Amino acid sequence: MATFHYKLFFSSLLIFCKTVEVYSRGPVYTPPDVERLTDRFSRVSVDKSYGVSFGGSNIRVTNNGTGADISLDKSTGSGLVSKNKYFYGFFNAALKLPAGFTSGVVVAYYLSNADVFPHNHDEIDIELLGHEKRRDWVLQTNIYGNGSVRTGREEKFYLWFDPTENFHDYSILWNNHHIVFLVDNIPVREVVHSNAIASVYPSKPMSVYATIWDGSEWATHGGKYPVNYKFAPFVASMRGIEMEGCILNQKDTAPSCSRSSLSSLDPVDGEQFSKLSSQQTNGLDWARRKHMFYSYCQDKYRYKVLPPECNAN
Repeated sequence: MATFHYKLFFSSLLIFCKTVEVYSRGPVYTPPDVERLTDRFSRVSVDKSYGVSFGGSNIRVTNNGTGADISLDKSTGSGLVSKNKYFYGFFNAALKLPAGFTSGVVVAYYLSNADVFPHNHDEIDIELLGHEKRRDWVLQTNIYGNGSVRTGREEKFYLWFDPTENFHDYSILWNNHHIVFLVDNIPVREVVHSNAIASVYPSKPMSVYATIWDGSEWATHGGKYPVNYKFAPFVASMRGIEMEGCILNQKDTAPSCSRSSLSSLDPVDGEQFSKLSSQQTNGLDWARRKHMFYSYCQDKYRYKVLPPECNAN
């Protein structure tokens, strides 16, 4: 009888531990099949497509120039900025994030023109937020247009994989029709260029950035779980760079590569990129049902009056 109770105890303990593990990480879902946009464009090397934005001593080019490590330590974070500015395009980076205790660490892949339009800038953000206590990395997306920084349009997602174990693709498709955020080619968010959002839809040429920095005060409930530099340096690795789009010619004030109507001649603003396919729509629905846990359009505490595009959806 004692042996039976002994085995029963450890069987129960094992079930409990597995339950805690599932609860702490959340259920794991298998993503649906979708088209691989990352297979449509050529990859470019980091050394030819990016320059140093800040923290040059914390940037290391790897794999003969095709990749880079960006790190955060006690002295500073670091970041890369594209050598070109774009009116629109498809942008991808395969990232592997720091493991361990990473509360307050922010790895960002985004487009911005704050350097040119400091009071009226546009921005399209993918921000990966490190653990608070022992939680997994969180994906946050956001957009600003024409300096609309007081109206955050954040949406947050749990990932369906461990982003510290392998490289995963994080992509932004931005054109005159919509903005699409993708993770491993799965659309997680689409912002349609409608009348409701037209005034704050990013429209000016932007640079592409990849950065790592200390977001303790911003990303961890006012500094409740700050970066613990005992675990530094925090290193994010990047490869799989794709940047295909309408490049700003410094001599032109308007995009010479734009089209007045849908055209298959334009690889990023053409008809095939004007709306999601049925597979992509299914993937978008899956990601939002299974993994999104915050949307500004549902935050009536923060917004007494929701932004107009929320009511238009």
